[in-house]
Amino acid sequence: MIAHLRLAVFWLIHLAALAAFWTGVRPGDLVLCAVLYAVGMFAVTAGYHRYFSHRTYKLGRVSQFVLAWLAQSTAQKSVLWWAANHRHHHRHSDTERDLHSPRQRGFWYSHVGWILDPATDEANLDYVRDWQKYPEIVWLHRHELLPPIVLGVVVWAIGGWPSLVVGFVWSLVVLWHGTFTINSLSHVFGWRRYETRDDSRNNPLLALITLGEGWHNNHHHFMGSCRQGFRWWEFDITYYVIRLLGVVGIARDIVEPPAHIVQNEPHPNRAMPAPAE
Repeated sequence: MIAHLRLAVFWLIHLAALAAFWTGVRPGDLVLCAVLYAVGMFAVTAGYHRYFSHRTYKLGRVSQFVLAWLAQSTAQKSVLWWAANHRHHHRHSDTERDLHSPRQRGFWYSHVGWILDPATDEANLDYVRDWQKYPEIVWLHRHELLPPIVLGVVVWAIGGWPSLVVGFVWSLVVLWHGTFTINSLSHVFGWRRYETRDDSRNNPLLALITLGEGWHNNHHHFMGSCRQGFRWWEFDITYYVIRLLGVVGIARDIVEPPAHIVQNEPHPNRAMPAPAE
């Protein structure tokens, strides 16, 4: 029942975007839409992905909660659900056990079908035992819809129905599908610098849409790096912002990809095997 309700709400929000024909589209609401998209995408990439899924940098407890709240305001379920499923994805990427592999289940299922599948409604929280020691994160997990509801109410209270539809709903729908492209398109279109065990690819267009997540083959080659654009020309806006947070003392211990990883060479301190006779 809950899964069917979630499916109905998902499509009703898409239909709600059409309400702009009645509310109108004001320039200020378009600006709000862009701002909410940028903040929300950063929260997804820096929060759900690079922080809660891969722990590629560290935050204090307050800023950790704020980032989790912002991430959940995008209505992509809780940080525990998101991180657990993403860690499962890396363990089984593009195999039959992958939850959203285009190779296994096709584009549509990998893009959005898996999220709406009742079978994925509950995540295996054994993957995120490290985060369950924080009661505030567990509380957010239990109240996963509270952040987007609060954001929607605040937007409506400030700007009325036009801001709710254009600023909030439009940004939410575009953000959803922007995020979903990494599960679907980035395993199909692009180039492969590294021979990983999956189909991950680097795609500059997807990197632009997702603030840096499109360097997906880089990421699968070394998932422990906060920086996903390994080369100087591979723009990674999420990483740049995290670096700025490091400058002001909010973020720390930001993990960079080691030079031998970038060059795809053996570890310099690891002894090479003797040549065969």
